[in-house]
Amino acid sequence: MSKKLFVGNINWKTTGDELKELFSQHGEIEEAIVIKNRDTNRSKGFGFVTFVNDDEADNAIKALSGYEFGGRDLIVNEARPR
Repeated sequence: MSKKLFVGNINWKTTGDELKELFSQHGEIEEAIVIKNRDTNRSKGFGFVTFVNDDEADNAIKALSGYEFGGRDLIVNEARPR
């Protein structure tokens, strides 16, 4: 079963590929996206990473919450439903 993580406080220049590269060190990634403003196409400073395996997602939360990436400390937790 897959688990989606919320990743906040990311640098505005960070891409989905960079997020995927960082998080893939902790397991198999299904999807990594940075949310952008539809009018300006500028990052909103957060994104989502979906892991294939729940245990790997939990390990990534522990390892990367507070981790400095792109000059900012990441906020990483399980995404809540819309």
